[in-house]
Amino acid sequence: MAADDVSDVVTACARAAMAAAPSLAEASERAIDAALEGMARRLSDAGAAVLDANAEDVRRAREAGMSRGLLDRLVLGEDRVTGMARQLRLLAGVPHPERSTVLRELDGGLRLIERRRPVGVVGANYEARPNVTVDVASQLVKSRNAGVLRTGSAALGSATALVREVIAPGLAEAGIDPAAIQLVPSAAREAAAALVRLPALVPLVILRGSGDSTRELAREAATHGVRTLAHADGGGVLYFHAAAEPAKAHDLITRGLDRLGVCNRLNLLLIDAAVYDEVLPDVLATLGKAGVEASLPPHAHPLGYEWALDAEREATVTVSPVDSPAAAATVANEHTSGLAAGIVTEDAAAAEEFMAAYAGTGVFWNATTRLLDGFKLLGVPETGINIDKVPGPRGPVTYTDLCLRQYAVLPR
Repeated sequence: MAADDVSDVVTACARAAMAAAPSLAEASERAIDAALEGMARRLSDAGAAVLDANAEDVRRAREAGMSRGLLDRLVLGEDRVTGMARQLRLLAGVPHPERSTVLRELDGGLRLIERRRPVGVVGANYEARPNVTVDVASQLVKSRNAGVLRTGSAALGSATALVREVIAPGLAEAGIDPAAIQLVPSAAREAAAALVRLPALVPLVILRGSGDSTRELAREAATHGVRTLAHADGGGVLYFHAAAEPAKAHDLITRGLDRLGVCNRLNLLLIDAAVYDEVLPDVLATLGKAGVEASLPPHAHPLGYEWALDAEREATVTVSPVDSPAAAATVANEHTSGLAAGIVTEDAAAAEEFMAAYAGTGVFWNATTRLLDGFKLLGVPETGINIDKVPGPRGPVTYTDLCLRQYAVLPR
């Protein structure tokens, strides 16, 4: 399909979502939650069709040589489908934020009210993670925003089945226009670029991806006046302090490597220089049990190099000594994306020193950075993780963040 044709397809999806947006914005809370419950029920009932579509995606991905970490993201399986349905039901049961709040009384018999309004149409670009189709769509529905979803070729079959068999019927049964959630039917890369060039139709786009392609989309969006919640880079950091309990430290290392293709996995392990030589052999043994190789000094790559993005060496963790908690935090601040960092120690003062100095979106004490996830932290799915260093939604972004603030001055 020619680039102009792809752009027309994306624009048509955006127009359809915009036309359907009022149906969602004006729906009652009961209808919104009924739609989510309906999606959960249909996810269970239509699970076979979804799994068949996913199996075909996985087959093609394996034949194309997709890496183990990316395959892990692509595969659904019955357990993940069941988990997706459970998350939908939980989201349906979460109270809706107040749509208007009285802030203060003003002179002249007036009062100031803060109102929450939906954005209108929100775009989302993501790669080979079919579950994100449901995560994002459900968050948009709960926040009363229509959406245009675009995924890559690896997951397009799964995403299509989820929209056709689960999302659209769930909306329709609740009396909401199913056109409110659109899936771009083209896997062409140009579709992603077209999505961030429509400020009048899609003023906000959530970018979930990895590395240069996502950064380029964010730059393209900025040139067209489209705001983004972008997450191009990740990589969790763990600082093994001299006062760490060894068993706890090794447990956190292992738990940080349960999935190698995710952004919040253990990527950089910093070890207190005072105990580096002493603990390194056991650390290497723990990494070895997890099937992971250590990249030791001197490093032939940047200290914060994100291994999840390296299909050939994703089963790698960078290991390096540091002199203090403050030094560890500085390394995490200056050499990594700022996604998440943790310290393992029994010394409260060291933990406070580290946490005070680290400026990233999530900081952890004796806990794994794998917890930096909307569902694990907040009990609801996320649209993505935003690591911007400016005011606004930061960390896991959920339905409560996808709104516009409006001030209304009214008579008392």
